[in-house]
Amino acid sequence: MFDSGLVISSHLTIRQAELSWRFSRSSGAGGQKVNKVETAVDLSWNLKDSDSVEPFRKQRLLELYRSRIADGYLCVSVSEERSQFQNRQIALKRLGNLIREGIKLPTPRRKKTYPTCSSRCRRIDAKKRRSKVKKGRRSRHSFDD
Repeated sequence: MFDSGLVISSHLTIRQAELSWRFSRSSGAGGQKVNKVETAVDLSWNLKDSDSVEPFRKQRLLELYRSRIADGYLCVSVSEERSQFQNRQIALKRLGNLIREGIKLPTPRRKKTYPTCSSRCRRIDAKKRRSKVKKGRRSRHSFDD
């Protein structure tokens, strides 16, 4: 995963050279080494200059992750674990999932259809039959009382 790059699918791999890492001190648990070790990970992928992704998929990623992209870089930040290695693994998985979700082609919209004339007639007939059944259940009041 680290050496060859980030494998997204069988036909798409992001080269390691396109990924940039930045490390910083993480807030939260860490014990005695909390202010000494840089375990928080910021993973950035240069989406604009990347030649790993086709232009139409790149455009879709740019539109979909507009809020996550800064200066053409798609960024993922992780500081959940106490280990830098684990945070790096999580960041790679998250970036992979983001890209996987982004390059999926949207499902085509369903074409609107209308009920046929005969199906409308069947529905109305069924409603009338049901109405007759319910009408037959009503108690008959006489007005002689």
